[in-house]
Amino acid sequence: MSSLKSLNVLLVDDNQNMRAITSAVLHSADIRNVREADEGASAFDLLRRHPIDLAIVDFNMFPLDGVEFTRLVRTSADSPNPYLPIIMMTGHSERARVYEARDAGVNEFIAKPITAKAVLDRLNAVILRPRAFIKSDGYIGPCRRRRDAPDYAGPFRRGSDASRSSAA
Repeated sequence: MSSLKSLNVLLVDDNQNMRAITSAVLHSADIRNVREADEGASAFDLLRRHPIDLAIVDFNMFPLDGVEFTRLVRTSADSPNPYLPIIMMTGHSERARVYEARDAGVNEFIAKPITAKAVLDRLNAVILRPRAFIKSDGYIGPCRRRRDAPDYAGPFRRGSDASRSSAA
C-alpha cells in the first residue's frame, strides 16, 4: 500500500479500548491523522469542522449509532461530504445488520474482534478499489453490487423481474 501519512481518518466508537486498538492498527499502517469520537453526533460535528478522508464507525452507539451517522453523512443538507468512504465495524455481524449498514450507504464492513489484516484490507478496498457512487430516490451510497454483470441488458437486475422473465 502506498504511503498513507496524509490520510485523515475519523474513528468513531463508544468503547475507548476499541478506539485505542483500531488507532494502533491505523498508526501501524503509517496513518498519523486520526480524529476520534465516542458517538455519531460528535463525529458528525468533527466531520463538519475538519477535513476527513475516511470514517471507521462502530455500529452500536448511543445516542446516534453508526447507521444513523452514515445516513446523516449521505443525506443531510449540511453534510460536508456525502461521498465520504465509511467502514462500519461491529461485534454483531448478523446478516440483517450487514444489510442495514449496506442500505444506509456504508462502503465496507468489519466484524469484531478486528484484525490488522481486516482493517488494512478494507482500507485498500475503499482507497484502491472504490465502488461507483449511486444517488437515487431511495438510496445514496456506493453501488451495493460487488461485481458487474457483463450480460446485463436492461433496467432490472433479477431473472424474476418482469422485463427479464421472457428472456430467462
